[in-house]
Amino acid sequence: MSKKNVQDKLLIFALGGIGEIGKNMYVIQYDNDIVIVDAGLKFPEEDMLGIDIVIPDISYLKENREKVRGIVITHGHEDHIGGLSYMLRSLNVPVYATKLTLGLIEGKLKEAGLLGETKRILINADSEIELGSINVSFFKTNHSIPDSVGVCLETPEGIVVHTGDFKFDHTPVNEQYADIKRMAEIGQKGVLALLSDSTNAERPGYTPSEKNVGEELKDIFRKSPQRVVVATFASNVHRIQQVINAAIATDRYIAVVGRSMVNVVGIAGDLGYLNIPDGMIVEPEAVNKLAADRVVILCTGSQGEPMSALTRMARSTHRKVDILPGDTVIIAATPIPGNERYVGRTVDELFRLGANVIYGPGSVSGVHVSGHGSQEELKLMLNLIKPKYFIPIHGEYRMLRQHALLAEAVGIEKSNIFVMENGDTVEVQGGKARRGSKVPAGNVLIDGLGVGDVGNIVLRDRKLLSQDGILVVVVTLRKQEGTIVSGPDIISRGFVYVRESEGLLDEANKIVSATLLKLMNDKVNEWASLKTNVKDALGRFLYEKTRRRPMILPIIMEV
Repeated sequence: MSKKNVQDKLLIFALGGIGEIGKNMYVIQYDNDIVIVDAGLKFPEEDMLGIDIVIPDISYLKENREKVRGIVITHGHEDHIGGLSYMLRSLNVPVYATKLTLGLIEGKLKEAGLLGETKRILINADSEIELGSINVSFFKTNHSIPDSVGVCLETPEGIVVHTGDFKFDHTPVNEQYADIKRMAEIGQKGVLALLSDSTNAERPGYTPSEKNVGEELKDIFRKSPQRVVVATFASNVHRIQQVINAAIATDRYIAVVGRSMVNVVGIAGDLGYLNIPDGMIVEPEAVNKLAADRVVILCTGSQGEPMSALTRMARSTHRKVDILPGDTVIIAATPIPGNERYVGRTVDELFRLGANVIYGPGSVSGVHVSGHGSQEELKLMLNLIKPKYFIPIHGEYRMLRQHALLAEAVGIEKSNIFVMENGDTVEVQGGKARRGSKVPAGNVLIDGLGVGDVGNIVLRDRKLLSQDGILVVVVTLRKQEGTIVSGPDIISRGFVYVRESEGLLDEANKIVSATLLKLMNDKVNEWASLKTNVKDALGRFLYEKTRRRPMILPIIMEV
């Protein structure tokens, strides 16, 4: 490790994952060395019309690309790896990850055509790597996916610990126990700063074990007279194993449906993270040939996503699988905030088809437990690591505040707790931390193949179009003579139905004609002035008549 210089300082900040659920990306920088922890995505909010996914703004990292030593990944969930293939196009640095996580990342890089160009380094909980002046080591954690790790970053200013997503499950499905001894040893060394998962900071007590779900699933499978359909997150490998175990116990075959589910089951199975007996997995087409009480359908769609397998089954639009009266459908997940309406709509459709649907919070349905620690587990992590400074991460703002209160309760000084926003920095020099200057941070919107080319102005236009539609006004002028050669022709989309509003559109035509003729008589013939005046006059008229404000797009041609 390089020697500490008097001018050198440590910077800790997030480009995503603070004050929100998703697109996790955290940056540890000492002098000329930058280490990135995680590179995730999040799914769009309701007002992000047409947007597929959202990733962090990495403009700071691009400007300092020569300082970036590597990206360390804590686990293989989308909100921690989903932004990698976009990020690596402009920032090609080594990626360090555990076996399953690396397998999932490689699948994404292959799709993006970046597999051959990206240096990938396999690590495990015992690995130690040197990234410039920062030494990085790891420790095992529990989460809802195997091979999850916390990260210990030893800098010349002190040790920074990033927990990743975690819970303390004392009976884990895969027998990967959290390494509490290693965490305590790190705490004994003296930790400068802890960055810890805040997702369940509002929940008292402890998060139940995943094994509880397994027993509930077996019970439901036994009692179900027909087919069982289980929808869960594709990346929840532990839950998938529980479904497999329940199918084994009740002598059922499994059909895997949904692209992401097929990918994860294939990768996790090939790498030995799923125990699947030979012959148990059948093709979806074979489901109808088997006895109904011998079938389990494992699929995506636990969040009611419009194009997911379960949603298409609920709408009877899936090409291979139909929901039949008497089928049991299990939604083994809790809706992400904002998705409740989509899930509710899917549940309604399933009931209409005659299915028996088991859904709702895990405490009610018994078919879901969180992968994140509740308050007592968060306190345990704080007590094991014993940090001087604390930065709650990965949660909406209210969760960060609650986590800060928990830290105070276990003895961390209030002045040493930093509740931040994305782009806020904590600056450490001489062992003392303070708030530093802000770095650029925000959302980069992905729409189809476009990365960042849709911004606030485009979203505003899309919102306007979705509310009141559009009117296109086409007119041809002979400006020298001050006459209208043809038009105005008005095309309406999403505003009014033309055949039922002929009178309104005839009046609109007259308004446009009168406005243009007056302008030309007044010798006003700049395109910008003509278009602005047409928009203003037509907009006022339409609002008076309809109380709507459609987008008005004048197209004026000259002959």
